Amino acid sequence: QVQLVESGGGLVQAGGSLRLSCAASGRTVSSYAMGWFRQAPGKEREFVACMWSAGTSYYQDSVKGRFTISRDNAKNTVYLQMNSLKPDDTAVYFCAADYHGLGGRQSAMYDVWGQGTQVTVSS
Repeated sequence: QVQLVESGGGLVQAGGSLRLSCAASGRTVSSYAMGWFRQAPGKEREFVACMWSAGTSYYQDSVKGRFTISRDNAKNTVYLQMNSLKPDDTAVYFCAADYHGLGGRQSAMYDVWGQGTQVTVSS
């Protein structure tokens, strides 16, 4: 069983940057599809980005050009670099792993989730 732990959230001003980390333990995640999702207060969880084992990535339109997902297989860690942050990016960010490698924007495709890390962007 894989355990995922997110870190790197915090309070940042609009236009600033944060890098989220998702450290995996228990099993290597190099063959899994890894995703980032977020949930703002009163809203449903939404897809942010995912990366497949081959390194291909896919983003929600609102974060394209601002966010970058990456993975370091040697560290068993996935990252989300977030630049040019906006107040609308405020949410709890979750990482998730899909054992079958399919990933994508549907949260139901993912098998295990981290506990989330809060990102707050002030205007």
